[in-house]
Amino acid sequence: MKYLWTLSLSLFAITACATAEPPEVVDHVDVERYLGTWYEASSVPIRGQRGCVGTTATYGERDDGDISVYNRCYDGSFDGDVRDIEGKAWVADEETNAKLWVRFFWPFRGSYWIVALDQDEYQWAAVSNRRASTLWILNRTPCMDQSLFDELHADLQERGLPVDELQSTLQRDENDQPCRVELPSK
Repeated sequence: MKYLWTLSLSLFAITACATAEPPEVVDHVDVERYLGTWYEASSVPIRGQRGCVGTTATYGERDDGDISVYNRCYDGSFDGDVRDIEGKAWVADEETNAKLWVRFFWPFRGSYWIVALDQDEYQWAAVSNRRASTLWILNRTPCMDQSLFDELHADLQERGLPVDELQSTLQRDENDQPCRVELPSK
C-alpha cells in the first residue's frame, strides 16, 4: 500500500507542480496500434519506480472505451518482488490522440503525452507529461538498439526534455541475458 500511495502522490506532484513549457507531441497516434506491452529503456523515474528493473507498461482496450494500464517491475533485481499497479487512461486530445490522462487512484490523474513515436511500425516511443518534468523511453522489445536510443536521446535533448535525468533500465533479452542502453556521458 505504501508504494501505491507514493505513486499517487508522485503523479499529483508531477501534474500540479512542474513549471516547464509543455512539450510538443506527435501529430497523430493510432491508439489501437499503441496498445500492447512496452519495455522501458530508460526513464526519469518517479518515486514509485525507484529501484525497479524489468519495467513494462501494458495497455489494452476496456469495455467502456478507455484504456487499461498495467505497470510492472521487479524490486531491485529480477529476483526481487514484483511491484505492479493497474489503472486506466483516456484520450484528452482527440485531434492527435497523443495527449492522455492516466489514473491509478481517484481523484489523482497524471498527464501522459506521447512526444516521439515510430510512426511506421510503433516499435519505440517517448512519453513525458504536460510539464516536461518526466520522461520515459519505451521499446516493443526488452533491448533497444543503442544507435536508435542515441538518435532519440539527441532529438529529445534538442527539444528541451529532461534527458540529463534519465536512468537506464535493466531488462532481460530473449535468452535471459541482461541488457540496457548506455546513457551519454554528462
